[in-house]
Amino acid sequence: MQKRKLGNGGLEVSAIGLGCMGMSFGYGPPKDNPEMITLIRAAVEQGVTFFDTAEVYGPFINEELVGEALEPFKGDVVIATKFGFHIQDGKMNGVNSRPENIRRVAEASLKRLRIDVIDLFYQHRVDPNVPIEDVAGTVKELIQEGKVKHFGLSEAGAQTIRRAHAIQPVTALQSEYSLWTRQHEVEIIPTIEELGIGFVAFSPLGKGFLAGKIDETTQFAEGDIRNILPRYTEEARSANKALLDLLQQFADERKATTAQIAIAWVLAQKPWIVPIPGTTKLHRLTENNGAAAIQLTADELRKIEEASAQIEVVGNRYTEQMEKSTGL
Repeated sequence: MQKRKLGNGGLEVSAIGLGCMGMSFGYGPPKDNPEMITLIRAAVEQGVTFFDTAEVYGPFINEELVGEALEPFKGDVVIATKFGFHIQDGKMNGVNSRPENIRRVAEASLKRLRIDVIDLFYQHRVDPNVPIEDVAGTVKELIQEGKVKHFGLSEAGAQTIRRAHAIQPVTALQSEYSLWTRQHEVEIIPTIEELGIGFVAFSPLGKGFLAGKIDETTQFAEGDIRNILPRYTEEARSANKALLDLLQQFADERKATTAQIAIAWVLAQKPWIVPIPGTTKLHRLTENNGAAAIQLTADELRKIEEASAQIEVVGNRYTEQMEKSTGL
C-alpha cells in the first residue's frame, strides 16, 4: 500500500484508509465485535494505517471497537476521531463544540481508543453557536498539552476553513467526495489546496451504490440511513444506474470492479486526497484496497469526465434537514 501525506504537518497515512462507522452505526444494527476486530486487523495486514471513527458512532461503541482492535498496533497506525455533537441519553442531540465539551470528548476518546494521544481530531460538524476561532484555539491547546497531534474539520465551508487555519493549522478536511458527489470541487478543494490542507474523502463509493451491488430492488435494514436519503429512493437508484454502467465499462477494460474504478478515480484527483471506504466484509476490504494499484491514465480520466458530465445524478445526497447540519 502506497502512502500519502495529509497537510503540511508531516502526517503520513496509507493511500486508502478504513472508515469504521458502519461497523457500529448508520447501516442497521451494530455488527459482531469479534468479526469487526478481525476485519480491522486484516486491514492492518493489508497495509492500511489510517482508521476513522468518532465519538458519536454508536455513540461511543465504535471508538471502543477501534481501540480494542488497534491496541496491538499502537504507534504504527493513525487513528482519527471527532468531536462536536451533544450526546444525551445515548443519542445525538444537536451540535456542541463549546471548549469544555471538546476537552471532555478528548479525554473520553483517549480512554476508549486506548491511546495516549489522538492522531487527528476533527470537528465533526460546524457549530453555529461557537466561533470557529474558539474551536481551533481549544484544539491548539490540546496539541500543546500533548493530547492531540493534528487538527481537522469535517464538512466545513471555505471561509470556516480559512478562519480555523489562521488560529491552528488544519491538517485535513474530511468531506464526502466521489464520482457522484463533486460539489467540493468548486470552492472547497481549491481552498485547501491553496492552504496546504489534505482531503479525506468519506463515502467514495456513494454509501455502497458505486460498488454495483445495490439496485432499485435492494432492501435496507431497519436503522440504515439509506432508507431516508433522497438519492436512495427506488426511482433514484434506477436512474443513477447510468453512472454505474459507465464505471462498469472501465472496470471491464481494466479487469477490475466498479468499486475499484470509483476509488481509483478519487485517488487520481489529487495526490493529497485519501479515500476512506467503509465495509464490514473481508472480501470487500480486499477489493477496495486493490484500487490503490490501479492508476487511471490521463486518457481514461478524460473519458470518464466527458461521459459522467452527460449523466445527471438523481436525488440529493442528504435530506434537507441533514444538509443544514453540514456547515457548508
